[in-house]
Amino acid sequence: MGVDQSTPAPSRAGRNLPAAIAVGVGLGAVILGSLFWQKFLFIFVVLAAVLVAVDELIRVFHNSGAKLHRIPLFAGTAAMAVAAYFGGPLALLVAMALTVLATIFWRMPDGSAGFVRDVTTATFLISYVPLLAGFAILLVQPEHDGPERVVTFFLVVVASDVGGYVAGILFGKHPMAPTISPKKTWEGFAGSTLGCIGAGIAAVVWLLDGHWWVGAIVGAVAVLTATIGDLAESMIKRDLGIKDMSNLLPGHGGVMDRLDSLLATAPAVWLLLHLLV
Repeated sequence: MGVDQSTPAPSRAGRNLPAAIAVGVGLGAVILGSLFWQKFLFIFVVLAAVLVAVDELIRVFHNSGAKLHRIPLFAGTAAMAVAAYFGGPLALLVAMALTVLATIFWRMPDGSAGFVRDVTTATFLISYVPLLAGFAILLVQPEHDGPERVVTFFLVVVASDVGGYVAGILFGKHPMAPTISPKKTWEGFAGSTLGCIGAGIAAVVWLLDGHWWVGAIVGAVAVLTATIGDLAESMIKRDLGIKDMSNLLPGHGGVMDRLDSLLATAPAVWLLLHLLV
């Protein structure tokens, strides 16, 4: 059987690399444009991505048997994003609590069958996506260097992804977690570590006028959280029996497939920059 030349073959890492690069560059341009034109617009960029990710998770959880309602989850996600920007960490926490309560209330008319399962799944979703995404919005809050903090955050995560991808392709031989993510290797993790620490040092020194060792700490922590986020989403997909959350982004899969490392890293980077810069 011949090979269909009209469809680009995936790379050794399983991606359509040209499409993945094009999508990544496009998303980066949107993020930078919002940050350095009117940083308030960054809320809408984050919110748009998070709402799509929440919808993806609602659909895959529905397929697994959990019954989730979009109205309280979407409304709560928007409220948490706005609360984070205007009210800070405490407002984000209060908005999350109210979202959980609204979700419980909305589920009650459906009866007691599956109530604990549905509420627990919804609470996990709220904690996993809009809460963690709220820390990315908290990064942009400082008046003097908020956009630069967000850029630092994205740079270390992208450097982790790119460093791991390149090192894994060139040198990957020893699986890191074969039962969770067979293509992730220790050699790839080493590449992620070098890329992440290098990007952290460069970003903190040049963008934030901070000490190099602060950048090294940010990078070292970020590579751990980014890897945990990637593996955690892989476990969710394996548990639910799916390959990607959706096929919305060519070369990437679903929006949630791109947010996994970002979500896990946002709280750590926010805390470190808040304390050390």
